Amino acid sequence: MITGEMKSKVDRLWTTFWNNGISNPLSVIEQISYLLFIKRLDDLELGKEKKAQRLDRPVSNPTFSPYQQRCRWSYFKNLTDSEEMLRIVRDEAFPFIKTLGASAAESAYVRHMKDAVFLIANPALLSNVVGQIDQIPMEDRDTKGDLYEYMLSKLTTAGTNGQFRTPRHIIKMMVDLMAPGPREIICDPACGTAGFLVAAAEYLRELKDSDRNLVLNAPGNWEHFNQEMFHGFDFDGTMLRIGSMNLMLHGIENPKIEARDSLSEDHAGITEAFTLILANPPFKGSLEKSTIAKDLTKVISTTKTELLFIALFLRLLKIGGRAAVIEPDGVLFGSSTAHKKIREVLVEEHKLDGVISMPSGVFKPYAGVSTAVLIFTKTDAGGTDYVWFYDMEADGLSLDDKRQPVEENDIPDLLQRWKVRNPQQHKDRTGKAFFVPKEEIKANGYDLSINRYKKIEYEEVKYEPPKVILQKLRDLEDEIRADLDTLEELLG
Repeated sequence: MITGEMKSKVDRLWTTFWNNGISNPLSVIEQISYLLFIKRLDDLELGKEKKAQRLDRPVSNPTFSPYQQRCRWSYFKNLTDSEEMLRIVRDEAFPFIKTLGASAAESAYVRHMKDAVFLIANPALLSNVVGQIDQIPMEDRDTKGDLYEYMLSKLTTAGTNGQFRTPRHIIKMMVDLMAPGPREIICDPACGTAGFLVAAAEYLRELKDSDRNLVLNAPGNWEHFNQEMFHGFDFDGTMLRIGSMNLMLHGIENPKIEARDSLSEDHAGITEAFTLILANPPFKGSLEKSTIAKDLTKVISTTKTELLFIALFLRLLKIGGRAAVIEPDGVLFGSSTAHKKIREVLVEEHKLDGVISMPSGVFKPYAGVSTAVLIFTKTDAGGTDYVWFYDMEADGLSLDDKRQPVEENDIPDLLQRWKVRNPQQHKDRTGKAFFVPKEEIKANGYDLSINRYKKIEYEEVKYEPPKVILQKLRDLEDEIRADLDTLEELLG
């Protein structure tokens, strides 16, 4: 969790940009990201140099050649001449990071960075910003993630900006639920800053030998991790650049981040390519019917993005591929033909594994919409016998706009129950987790809202007989009258 001190540093940095005329939140994040990326590259290089010094060996695969040492953060941050600093960063360091990895001509990062523009033209502003960023610790991956998360929290515009931001602890929960393996091919078709892909990478890095023998050091696994595992689509150039940098900072050499409008007919064609999808697609949007990919409208006739994305996920998954995706509650119980149809497709044609109902405050202060996580497996042959439901009432943060840490947190319980779920044992619908048979869901018009199936126990409250209550009221009235008489005597 980002500390108050860190927040103050980021807020001060943000204000510095605004006071100097760079006021678009996305532009501020982009410029900060470039500088953080340059700093992180130098931090990694310093680590390599220390290791080489200890082992008395040359630096292995140096990022900076002898002719590029001036591009390093540790060099230009100490310059007292701000004009010289601006010249080096603008004309040397920034072009250097734009072409990083250019040996692979098809590098997604290089493609997305072609249109990147360094907007800081004021030497005093750059010197000020470099000094502030230098005080932000970047050694710890979690801190870096929290820093990105807090910067993204500045994007409070509903819809266009807010749609790509998912709380990191919810992302981690979904990755833990799906437990990706070292040979997965993972995709987020609305990747934004690539939070789901980063979390999946971190999960795999943390696997130990005892965890089902899923070890990245096994032959071929590291190559797959760096070259083929991570795929993301987005149509926003800024998000593509930030997402690519984010993944590279987390040690993924060549993530496949593509400029692609996932629902568009212009970008149709990718089918059965991935084994795992993790996503939080845009909610409450509608598209022009003529622009929607025809193979999606064959599955479901609608213009609503939250329904079309489910059809897209099914198209993108290989047979046996799995998905954990966030959808608004309306998808679970909407009464339109399209809503019912997509739920029927999930239940009847594939295997709907679970529905996790989340509290409405999860996305505050950006949106108060109630959401759920849908977990399903593509089979093209059915397979849904029972659906697992979980009623998540708390996520470890207050459900108001402040989102402060609280003791109540259902996520550890949710993860534990998911691991040991058993439709033959977990049938009690008064608790947080239970199974519902497919036949009952079908009979209810494929309604997937948890309130349709959860049973609430009401405690019987016993009251005293009315005559006893009336007598108590009279006794109380007599006491009041006696007190008033005593007060009147005291007043003379």
